[in-house]
Amino acid sequence: MAKKQAFGQDALQAKAAHRKMAKVIISTKNDKGKYAYKEVMMDQENVREYIQQNKS
Repeated sequence: MAKKQAFGQDALQAKAAHRKMAKVIISTKNDKGKYAYKEVMMDQENVREYIQQNKS
């Protein structure tokens, strides 16, 4: 069975509500020489700024 498709203003608002997300993984080296990884899910538009702020 096919799903009902909505048209008009309600459909546009629902489509805009779906955000594109990105998974960002940043590695850091601790004092013992081992690597630790931090994973963050965030909006795709904010990825570059987040990486620049968390560079070591």
